[in-house]
Amino acid sequence: MVHGYKGVKFQNWAKTYGCCPEIYYQPTSVEEVREVLALARQQNKRVKVVGGGHSPSDIACTDGFMIHMGKMNRVLQVDTEKKQVTVEAGILLADLHPQLGKHGLALSNLGAVSDVTAGGVIGSGTHNTGIKHGILATQVVALTLLTADGTILECSESSNAEVFQAARVHLGCLGVILTITLQCVPQFHLQEISFPSTLEEVLNNLDSHLKKSEYFRFLWFPHSENVSIIYQDHTNKPPSSSATWFWDYAIGFYLLEFLLWVSSFLPGLVGWINRCFFWLLFTRKKESSNLSYKIFSYECRFKQHVQDWAIPREKTKEALLELKAMLEAHPKMVAHYPVEVRFTRGDDILLSPCFQRDSCYMNIIMYRPYGKDVPRLDYWLTYETIMKKVGGRPHWAKAHNCTRKDFEKMYPAFSKFCAIREKLDPTGMFLNAYLEKVFY
Repeated sequence: MVHGYKGVKFQNWAKTYGCCPEIYYQPTSVEEVREVLALARQQNKRVKVVGGGHSPSDIACTDGFMIHMGKMNRVLQVDTEKKQVTVEAGILLADLHPQLGKHGLALSNLGAVSDVTAGGVIGSGTHNTGIKHGILATQVVALTLLTADGTILECSESSNAEVFQAARVHLGCLGVILTITLQCVPQFHLQEISFPSTLEEVLNNLDSHLKKSEYFRFLWFPHSENVSIIYQDHTNKPPSSSATWFWDYAIGFYLLEFLLWVSSFLPGLVGWINRCFFWLLFTRKKESSNLSYKIFSYECRFKQHVQDWAIPREKTKEALLELKAMLEAHPKMVAHYPVEVRFTRGDDILLSPCFQRDSCYMNIIMYRPYGKDVPRLDYWLTYETIMKKVGGRPHWAKAHNCTRKDFEKMYPAFSKFCAIREKLDPTGMFLNAYLEKVFY
């Protein structure tokens, strides 16, 4: 029989949201998950499945039953011929990479953080960059879903295809994802090259940058013209790194956090900090190479608030220049560096922010130096207004102020997803406060 814990407090990684579920479960088998759902049906409780807890919003919070999937974390099957791997949904990507490596395989694209579960990564629509690459959920070729009434659905393009189209970005509201089959590629090394540029240069030559590098992104330093361009591409070069503890940590972490804390009392310093740190850390050309997953992953530094919206790719220049103009027109509104700009191929997953269009993701950030919240509301609302104006859709895992009315406009297939959700979970067992804003 599955054992639950009372009095467990759940907090997300950024410590921006937390909750106290009534009972916290860590099942080790499908039967134990079924038991929890049976209890929830008997007692009319809500259920929330949680993975690595990295979502910077309250999407994983509940005051009902919480299921942590961390003990259902095995690699179940590796098909080296098809280059496919089937895993339990609770496996951390950080644990999956070395196991894939043993079979000479890798995932073709990854987000910045690997302390996240396979089920959570697809459910929240996690992405990276590369206009030839979709969000991570596009690598899913099959999955199994345990629904509210205890039924197990095997989903793929050829079986329960409609549910599959919805469940690859499931928001945790369709049931419990038990297993996922991922399409892999042969293991590969990447070389990363970063070099300085200006906002004007990068926006005027976007297409040529996108053609030049398979995984291209850039960082804009608000309150300035400065940009750092980052190319990542396949290489045969041996692993090497230009990172140093002094520059990356003493300066890029400890000094930066201290100065951002000081700037919370003197907001006028932020523009100076952005320009100064660009000059200190981003004016030299830097190169490094390693196994793909070691290059894709990078340090998220200290705790932070973020927003990340996907806009039509052709709106990139318009949106960024408008954000820049708004910051210039309102000198009291401050923006930490960087604004990270990434590109992703369109897909056909119902609630994917890249549904039916190639997209540009524009990620803004406000750090919380030593855990201190820095005023951000004006910046946040300005950014959201611009994103909505150019047809943007927010990243599901990150905090936003959108409601059902907004999503009905943003997503052509929103009503189709709602119908599938209501059929699979008629009583709303898998809803929470975050999802109620989305669906009601």
